[in-house]
Amino acid sequence: MSGSDEKNDADRLRRWRLVLGGEAEDSCGALNGDAAEMDQALSALYDDGGGLGDDRRGGRGNSAPRVARWLGDIRKYFPSTVVQVMQKDALERLNLRDMLLQPEMLQGVQPDVHLVANLMALSRVIPAGTKETARRVVRQVVDELMKRLEEPMRAAVTGALDRSQRNRRPRLAEIDWHRTIRANLRHWQPTHRTVIPETLHGFGRKARRPQREVVLCIDQSGSMANSVVYSSIFGAVLASLPAVSTKLVVFDTAVVDMTEQLDDPVDLLFGVQLGGGTDINGAVAYCQSLIREPRNTIFVLISDLYEGGVEPQLLRRAASLVESGVQCVALLALSDEGAPSYDRALAAKLAALGVPSFACTPDAFPGLMAAAIRRDDIGAWAAGQGIVTAAKGG
Repeated sequence: MSGSDEKNDADRLRRWRLVLGGEAEDSCGALNGDAAEMDQALSALYDDGGGLGDDRRGGRGNSAPRVARWLGDIRKYFPSTVVQVMQKDALERLNLRDMLLQPEMLQGVQPDVHLVANLMALSRVIPAGTKETARRVVRQVVDELMKRLEEPMRAAVTGALDRSQRNRRPRLAEIDWHRTIRANLRHWQPTHRTVIPETLHGFGRKARRPQREVVLCIDQSGSMANSVVYSSIFGAVLASLPAVSTKLVVFDTAVVDMTEQLDDPVDLLFGVQLGGGTDINGAVAYCQSLIREPRNTIFVLISDLYEGGVEPQLLRRAASLVESGVQCVALLALSDEGAPSYDRALAAKLAALGVPSFACTPDAFPGLMAAAIRRDDIGAWAAGQGIVTAAKGG
């Protein structure tokens, strides 16, 4: 066997040993160096007696330094995507949320959407000395999401607004000659050496009021935490567009209008109180009171639809919104995760009223808003994206 073959076999055995844990040491061999430290980091989290959580029932004092070292180790040995998964697993398996109340712990974690969701849940109990560190962590995640999502959202919405404003009956001074000629080249008359325009295309006329009103109505129950983060980012981007009037409302059993905080998503996120019950009907009633021009309004309800309020009233309000001309959609989740748990019966009833219900990823959301601005069939748009909507029949 050549030296390269032996090295490949050794690499395979080492990987299997890391996957299978200490019980595979006899068959796969012992680990050393970086591989041994990687194994320790994995064992601390995933083995029953791993060691990260041994002292957690007795308080935070002894375990905090150990967890801080562990956070540093996983960032050293694993890629960021794996680090995020391990951090999330640690919070769930080892009940380490109280560790996030310490500045030194927050400085060691890999910032991501899940971490922001946990900080939102803890915002009311974070000590004063830790709050500034928490804000820096949230700001880092918000800034990264803005870089990723702002331009696609801005481009999609602006393009849809431009198309919706095109003037199909322009005066002479308003004709867009380049677009008109391109659109009518098939009407070229060789004998006259000219194009006879069948359709005139004009520049969009400047509107005296916002072209679209957008109302984001967000369920702030604990299961919707990631959706709240992404909704806040998109709300801030929409609010920065002069041709869109944006309102953002969060709710549990109470309704809170967060529109004034849209200029700073970090302030908005720290103002959200995750958890509590759910009164969708009450939230929709409040949002309905905000709508001034139904045919100019897009209403986005972001909720898993587990209604704790009065469902028949909610359905009547939804029907009223649709009948008045409001473009309505229910997003069961706005997150990177897969299909969420949701009330399928209520989703089907809403779909029957003309309110399509489906989960949406952040990358698809700009396209959804563009389709809504153009007043496209949202159900057809979702089908074109390969998104499965709630069935109308229940």
